[in-house]
Amino acid sequence: MYSIGETAKLVGLSTYTLRYYEKEKIITPLRNANGERTFDEQHIQWLRFVIRLKATQMPIAKIREYTELFLEGEHTTRQRLELLQNHQVLIQQQLERLTSVESELQYKIENYEKIMTSTTK
Repeated sequence: MYSIGETAKLVGLSTYTLRYYEKEKIITPLRNANGERTFDEQHIQWLRFVIRLKATQMPIAKIREYTELFLEGEHTTRQRLELLQNHQVLIQQQLERLTSVESELQYKIENYEKIMTSTTK
């Protein structure tokens, strides 16, 4: 079992963020005899998944929706699948936009390098 501080360090989040995720019902920590939040390995794995979803720009509302579906049980498998598939489409669109921007940046960089090379001769 991990304290909120230990959990925060393990997953690379602040204790504030962990409390926020609890408030948003994305994670439900256990409580010890003193009422302090404690986290186990399943919590750690779940938080790492949530972090990956956030890294792909999934909104908190969608993460909460996914969490609620997960907690409801296996009968929500299709809904969870659809939610993740829809998000995957958004990720693919993000990748296409980033690839396009990266190409434009590469073009500009090459032009500046040519200018710099020609002015130093």
